[in-house]
Amino acid sequence: MLGKLTWAAIPFDQPIPLFAGAIVGVILLAILIYIALKGWIPYLWREWITSVDHKRIGVMYIFLAGVMLLRGFSDAIMMRSQQALAFHSEGYLPPDHYDQIFSAHGTLMIFFVAMPFVIGLMNVVVPLQLGVRDVAFPTLNSVSFWLTATGALLVNVSLVVGEFARTGWLPFPPLSELRYSPGVGVDYYLWSLQISGVGTLLTGVNFVTTILKIHAPGMTYMRMPVFCWTALAANLLIVAAFPILTATLAMLILDRYLGFHFFTNDAGGNLMIFMNLIWAWGHPEVYILILPAFGVFSEVVSTFSRKPLFGYRSMVIATMAICIIAFMVWLHHFFTMGAGADVNAVFGIASMIIAVPTGVKIYNWLFTMYGGRIVYATPMLWSIGFMITFIIGGMTGVLFAVPPADFLLHNSLFLVAHFHNVIIGGVLFGAFAGYTFWFPKAFGFRLHEGLGKAAFWCWFIGFYLAFVPLYVLGLLGMTRRMQHYDVPAWHPWTLVAFVGAVAILVGIIFQIAQLVVSFRHREELRDLTGDPWDGRSLEWSTASPPPAFNFAVLPNVEGGDAYWTIKQRVLEQQTLAAEPEYEDIEVPRNSATGFICAFFATFMGFALIWYIWWLVAVGFVGAFVTFVAFAWRDRTEDVIPADEVARIDRINRSARSAALAQMQPAE
Repeated sequence: MLGKLTWAAIPFDQPIPLFAGAIVGVILLAILIYIALKGWIPYLWREWITSVDHKRIGVMYIFLAGVMLLRGFSDAIMMRSQQALAFHSEGYLPPDHYDQIFSAHGTLMIFFVAMPFVIGLMNVVVPLQLGVRDVAFPTLNSVSFWLTATGALLVNVSLVVGEFARTGWLPFPPLSELRYSPGVGVDYYLWSLQISGVGTLLTGVNFVTTILKIHAPGMTYMRMPVFCWTALAANLLIVAAFPILTATLAMLILDRYLGFHFFTNDAGGNLMIFMNLIWAWGHPEVYILILPAFGVFSEVVSTFSRKPLFGYRSMVIATMAICIIAFMVWLHHFFTMGAGADVNAVFGIASMIIAVPTGVKIYNWLFTMYGGRIVYATPMLWSIGFMITFIIGGMTGVLFAVPPADFLLHNSLFLVAHFHNVIIGGVLFGAFAGYTFWFPKAFGFRLHEGLGKAAFWCWFIGFYLAFVPLYVLGLLGMTRRMQHYDVPAWHPWTLVAFVGAVAILVGIIFQIAQLVVSFRHREELRDLTGDPWDGRSLEWSTASPPPAFNFAVLPNVEGGDAYWTIKQRVLEQQTLAAEPEYEDIEVPRNSATGFICAFFATFMGFALIWYIWWLVAVGFVGAFVTFVAFAWRDRTEDVIPADEVARIDRINRSARSAALAQMQPAE
């Protein structure tokens, strides 16, 4: 009846996961009770859970990323504290649990923190920058989010029901094969990523279609903001790369469930097939994450330097060059595995070449800042911190592109330091810059500047304290994933790394405090005009937060920096453009399709993990019926009457008129 699921699946003999799971369960129960007592359930269902508004979906993506960041960071600080204590000692984490922790940490941070964060920013911003009302497929957008949330839920269920993979953040055979991992840990990994991967692939299709096909009048490709270009490149990579991940994990599933031998060398398979396929996806994945962050920095640096972005066309060319070359470098992840000197040389050269367009971007940001009237707001601090940190990470990456150096440093903590140098210094700093920059657009009030700057400095200093020691440890010969060690020279550096992790923890506390304080003082921080930063692109031309229809009348774009051009004309004339003729606007109708599909996908995934085949059938039928019901809907859109559109737009026009009297045109 329940397949492999028994009471033995709950780790009663392991107090740490049991205690952590109990705390999370109590917090969730308390939140649900509080929401119910406040009477917020109908509001949440109507405005958020069933919403197909790209802005609401984007906010939910970012909220999911924030929650998973707390979960993933708890694993990180446990690893750093374990290694700080594990000199001539077993520490406090048993080897089995420690293996699960580093596997869960990597999986959560890449798939359920970094990916939802950048996808969330794209959801909130891209349609606004294009001057359109929504993405191409609004309901599909909702399905994508809820499938991602399902994957995150399954990973966290493994904390208290069963176990998680002990293979690392990528399930390399033969360790992930049934012979060496007979438990359900690898199955949790496989099904959570298969389900969330479908959601990500649907997102890629949605955004490629939106960016290529849906624009405001006059918004040609070469007038799109750079963030739209980087979003396009990232989503093209998603469409091309994620099917590789899906196929690779499907083959591993067949190996484990049906006794196939795709990756078992002694049964006719080939382990190197897995290495090639997983990194043919895995290296483009790095650029799927970093390219949107590059777009964020382009918007932030231009806005807070009070200048147009230097070298717009070269930025576009560099972005698309990275998109293409990203598929030509994957083999540098296994230089040490016998591909041969000629093959290693080709991929080493390609790995160096891809640094060139990245360098172009760095110089363009610096030239944008040069001669500008720089405002050191919190988003700008994250951007400057990124440039310093990412250059270091990039140089160590080029070092790994040299096969002889890679032979010495492969599988050492030097590699861990490099990877975090790029992902934290690039992706996470970019996500935080975008989050701070566009927060007032999404919620209508700014975040507290003082606490934001305090959070930045804690993260910035904490990063260097946490990861520079890992470079040293790697050069001293310390390998990855060590649960304990006996080398005296390593111990001081692990202590410094732990201090760095604590500093980052303080930064996270400041970010939480910033959110709480900003919410409490939201009236003082209110963005009345919709343009709190003196922005340059179209998202700042509408109210904060934007109405469901985004724009009362679609803007007419006449050049780059579309809103800046409109704004300067208004400032010169000292009057707003004449009030337009308002018309009824159709907006996509809310749909529970995404949530219901995720509901069935959760049970289906859990059942596949535990071999509960009747529940698999129920989940599949439920999901199929949901799609049929969605396809046969009679009504797909709601209509907002012209007088309601006019009422909403006139409020924003009034606020902008009041602000206009205090503004002067740019020189």
